[in-house]
Amino acid sequence: MTTTEPGTRRLPLNFFGIAFGTAGLAGTWTTSGQLLGAPTAVGETLWAAAALAWGIITVVYLRRPGGLRAIAGDLRHPVFGPFASLVPAVGSLLAAHLFQWYPVASGIAVWVMLALSAALGAWFVSSVLSQPRAPAAIHGGYLLPTVAASLITAQSLATIGHRDVAIGLLAVGIMFWMLIASVLLVRYITGPPVPPALFPTIAIFSAPPAVAGNAWWAISDGQLSTADTVFAALMIALLLPHLFLLPMYARTPFVIGFWATTFTVAASATYSIRLLTTATGGTFGSAASWLVLLGATLTIGAVAVRSLTLVPWPRR
Repeated sequence: MTTTEPGTRRLPLNFFGIAFGTAGLAGTWTTSGQLLGAPTAVGETLWAAAALAWGIITVVYLRRPGGLRAIAGDLRHPVFGPFASLVPAVGSLLAAHLFQWYPVASGIAVWVMLALSAALGAWFVSSVLSQPRAPAAIHGGYLLPTVAASLITAQSLATIGHRDVAIGLLAVGIMFWMLIASVLLVRYITGPPVPPALFPTIAIFSAPPAVAGNAWWAISDGQLSTADTVFAALMIALLLPHLFLLPMYARTPFVIGFWATTFTVAASATYSIRLLTTATGGTFGSAASWLVLLGATLTIGAVAVRSLTLVPWPRR
């Protein structure tokens, strides 16, 4: 997905998907370490990589030409603006992970990220209510500022012990999921066709059940309930169509936007492992969980490796 203009250097907001997907896979490995005995070093390495990517991309982005005026223009962009919400989303995930070692600083960071997410989410909603946009500009990333931000923050708040607030944010995320997903479905049905550069964002459409399930897992301390049955069924229902979309993914020219698929993969893998090890248990649950972990790692790893081909390496 190209966004650069001749004579300028600017980092598109969707580059934050790199840190988002890496943090998601880090969470999958951390969960696997707790439930499967997977090496914890892998998860911690991935968390460090996510933090590094988040920090570098943030610094490079903020140093872009045009200063605050250019950043404001990016936020108003109908295609790339929603990806700005990934900045506090990744920050919230990182802060919640560090809570076990730095409870005070991490707790403050989670609340700061909540404030930033709420501001971006409210601004996004106000913009879509007051500024009509062409259907071609609407994509799966429109779920990020409200749905993903609310559900991820709910998980982080539950992790640091604020379950009541987390439940409220879970409800907010589910409400916006129903609203925005309906708009997206109409856009996909009526057209125009999703352009190749935005095609990977279709994967985001299937992310909310798993992200909500992981948030509920943190809220309920991993106690299985009817809510898990609902979230699991919805997750499967929204993931299955992607089996038939695989040929289209394979034909789509690779762009950095393919990182939009990675958090859906990671969140779905994390929730699946939690359900398989808790509800199923035994050899089958363990074996299936390892296969899920392997599949998620290979998928996101493949996106990372392919991304290296987009780097303008110096020629000899």
